[in-house]
Amino acid sequence: MAEKRTVKKTAKAVIGIDVGGSTTKIVGFGPDGKLISPLYVKANDPVTSAYGAFGRFTLENRLRLSDIDRVMMTGVGSAFITEPVYGLPCSQVSEFDSIGIGGLWISGLDEAIVVSMGTGTALIHAKKTEDGVNCEHLGGTGVGGGTIHGLARKMLDIQSVAHLEELCAGGDLSKVDLRIKDITRPGLYSEASAELTASNFGGLSDLANRHDIALGIFNMVSETVAMVALFAARGFGIKDIVLTGNLSRITPIKNFFAGLGPAFDVNFIIPDMSQYGPVIGAALQLPAGQ
Repeated sequence: MAEKRTVKKTAKAVIGIDVGGSTTKIVGFGPDGKLISPLYVKANDPVTSAYGAFGRFTLENRLRLSDIDRVMMTGVGSAFITEPVYGLPCSQVSEFDSIGIGGLWISGLDEAIVVSMGTGTALIHAKKTEDGVNCEHLGGTGVGGGTIHGLARKMLDIQSVAHLEELCAGGDLSKVDLRIKDITRPGLYSEASAELTASNFGGLSDLANRHDIALGIFNMVSETVAMVALFAARGFGIKDIVLTGNLSRITPIKNFFAGLGPAFDVNFIIPDMSQYGPVIGAALQLPAGQ
């Protein structure tokens, strides 16, 4: 893949902040155009989360306020930040544009369907043009990280996604999902097609244990996101689908997408720093009017 991840140099650092409901991600580009190590923090409200992330980020990277040119903010919680951050110029930018721009930057691609897997899932068609990056919000699905949290809490009494991920070890999907081969005669479909899911949780066995159910939850969310992304990619005649957001770093989800790509002749791409795609996209944008 060609390296295309260049950033215009500035006199000072530019900071991007992606404010979620309880988690905030922050990243920066220095005057040399190089990425400053990103980080994220958790808090009970978006304002606390944003200011906490900014303080920790500047401290860990030895940045003074005078070293920073501007702060670019995105995310559902950014609307709660109505004043300049520590007196610095602060602009809100489109979350959808941030997803698309960030997805192309971390992947090095010129065009792709960029998927943001957060509490829910958003899909963006992003394409580089002579004037920058054109981003079109295609919609999405309410299935995402919130779905995983809710089902894990109700079905398994587990609050932590990290613990749910650990529980997947030893899980067996054949005790949870109904596959095509389970409902058709042998030889009717190719071996790869026969292994595809016909119904998530449609084959739930009385013998299914907690490991099986945990794996089934991750698989259901992964396959739902994969299918809506696949349909979007086909609509534009492209094969590259870039996955971003925290869910893209979870091992069972990564494994599911790795297996689904060849089955549908598309490229599910999980770049380095995929969880920081949208916040990188925010930092790469200019304030309105510039």
